[in-house]
Amino acid sequence: MIPDGWSAADAAGISIRPLDVGAVSTLRGRRLRRAFPPAPAGLDAWPADWRALLGEWLCRGVAQRRWDSLLKQAGNARYSQAETLRDALLAGGWIETEERFTGGQWRTVALTFLDPGAARAALGLPDPEARRAQWAAARAATRLPDELAELAARLDGLPAQRALARLELLAALNRWRSEGRTGTWRDFAQLARGGTKAITEAEKNWLAEGLDLEAWGVSAHTPLLFLAAPLSLHSADWHLDLAGLPDFIGLTPATIDALDSLEGEIGAWRLVENRTSFERVAARHGHQDGVIWLPGFAPSWWKTCLTRLIDLRPAQGLIACDPDPAGIAIALDAARLFSTAGVSWKPWRMGAEDLAALPRRLPLTDDDRQRIDALFAAQLPESLRRLLRWMLDHGEKGEQEALL
Repeated sequence: MIPDGWSAADAAGISIRPLDVGAVSTLRGRRLRRAFPPAPAGLDAWPADWRALLGEWLCRGVAQRRWDSLLKQAGNARYSQAETLRDALLAGGWIETEERFTGGQWRTVALTFLDPGAARAALGLPDPEARRAQWAAARAATRLPDELAELAARLDGLPAQRALARLELLAALNRWRSEGRTGTWRDFAQLARGGTKAITEAEKNWLAEGLDLEAWGVSAHTPLLFLAAPLSLHSADWHLDLAGLPDFIGLTPATIDALDSLEGEIGAWRLVENRTSFERVAARHGHQDGVIWLPGFAPSWWKTCLTRLIDLRPAQGLIACDPDPAGIAIALDAARLFSTAGVSWKPWRMGAEDLAALPRRLPLTDDDRQRIDALFAAQLPESLRRLLRWMLDHGEKGEQEALL
């Protein structure tokens, strides 16, 4: 039965009701039309490309959508398909369309799904409410380290389906690091989703903006250890004389793993955190020492490479990081590689006097003070303990670039 105010159904079963009927001119401005079959038509027999586009239209979880937004979502290649799908949905009793008379013809302005839940169910799509409940449960059950938990907290405002997908990536990244894995985006995608191209560019950008992915062992390309040293590298199949190079070089983990020996003498292995500072130190000391860039909290591949170099050419470690709480933690993390190998190490340009001499310093944050409390409980060289005391006494920290 057709409700009051609607016209009799035409041959396609479509009725029309004028809107804003306060004036004759308005009658020519807008109308709503709707199909009234006994029940919505089934979608099983619809072409796969129709069903795919309809699924995209329904993913927002809202009943009413602007027609220009739906056309944009379909894209130029599917413009005609979008119009055909709209007419099929109308004739099938799934939607109402609001139209405006302009340019001598009626044009669709908006489209309203009469029962979007039923349409999603007919396509086998999850219900948004169920998705939101699934997101809430996953959010509560997923345990992540602080750095990842901060990123997960920002997902609460996203659509549940997208939030779930990104939370799963964070959980996979946590597993990646805990298992000591390193590699490229494709390697990580294979672990996270079972396919080397299964992470979208938008997801890559989101992770890269929120995290230092190199420190988590994920590289856009094959990772490189940057090194300058007066050494000759030898394997069973090749040799490389670094002493003959005018600058530093990047070596892959596979190259370092293939080494059989290092020939030459060095005074120390100098690890430098800041990239610009590393390049300066490489130019000054690379003819007598091994100078290596320390990429923050170093990923496992980097640690494996440094351990191999120390084993082949033991030498004291000189570690230079930012004179701040995080820099001390980074230095201690790298220093364990020397201690494990039975080789001595000491901080370099990380003293209280170095920090005090900086022309510009930064205030400590609450996180810095919490990290300082934790560091005091660790085994520290006396010079680093004095540096921590200076930071607490003056409420300031520094950056390495002005020191080296």
